[in-house]
Amino acid sequence: MESVKKQLMEFSEEAHDLYLSRSVPYLDGSPDPLVFFRDWIAPNKPVIIRNACSHWPALNRWTPQYLREKVGSKVISVAVTPDGYADAVSGDRFVMPEERRMTLSAVLDLMEEKRRRRRGVFYVQKQCSNLLDELPELTDDLESHVPWMSTALGKLPDAVNFWLGEESAVTSMHKDHYENLFCVISGEKNFILLPPTDRPFIPYGLYQPAVYRQTEDGEFEVVDQSGAEKVPWIPLDPLDPDLEQFPQYSRARPISCSVKAGEMLYLPSLWFHHVRQSHGCIAVNFWYDMDYDIKYNYYQLLHALTQLAE
Repeated sequence: MESVKKQLMEFSEEAHDLYLSRSVPYLDGSPDPLVFFRDWIAPNKPVIIRNACSHWPALNRWTPQYLREKVGSKVISVAVTPDGYADAVSGDRFVMPEERRMTLSAVLDLMEEKRRRRRGVFYVQKQCSNLLDELPELTDDLESHVPWMSTALGKLPDAVNFWLGEESAVTSMHKDHYENLFCVISGEKNFILLPPTDRPFIPYGLYQPAVYRQTEDGEFEVVDQSGAEKVPWIPLDPLDPDLEQFPQYSRARPISCSVKAGEMLYLPSLWFHHVRQSHGCIAVNFWYDMDYDIKYNYYQLLHALTQLAE
């Protein structure tokens, strides 16, 4: 097992030395689909694209006043947590947020502190095509898909998601089986990224799933999901990594980047990512399901070998 562990670590280091950048590069303008597939999708490398959505009316229209007038009465799903960490490890539990139904105007009131709250951090983060399902009136303000990305992948997105969050709302470190195009409309998103080849340095554990529930006095309790299987998740916080508990993480090479209004981040499938944002940041992301057997099987093998060596 020691030899397997050594080979995995050397493999990660070679990946960084041979083809991975120390920072996320930029493209100016919408790329050619074939070139984008060749240079970024196939090698599974992130990139920020500038000026690719500057023609979307949303960049100028989506002010709080406009959103209130256009869709303020629409009821949407909102994640509520005591500390801003939704879908994250807390103690010996994997805790998911309380899902609350609220009008968009009520959420905006909280963001602008126009409404008294009973504690909690609020984050519109439903990842099941909530823009199309809950706020279809806003789709005229942007493209229904990103044409060059859809051409490069040969299909339309599987989900289009609307994001609106407080500064203290955090997306814990995880990975997705999607090719993700993250488009910031206002404010900025801050990412910490780690490539799949850094998997040997990223700790995983199995945790009892639970959900937050706010009681009448405003406090939050953790309620176990009885009968549910344990969830594999990353217990490490890259903002303050506990290197005594997880010493192997010291060998990881995280990449930080900020995506500002009018910019798009191509986040390749299976990259580990941790996300924060400026207060009231609005973003839209397009998820394209990853169906490349070679890429999937390759990283599944890497994951399995890492678990075997641990």
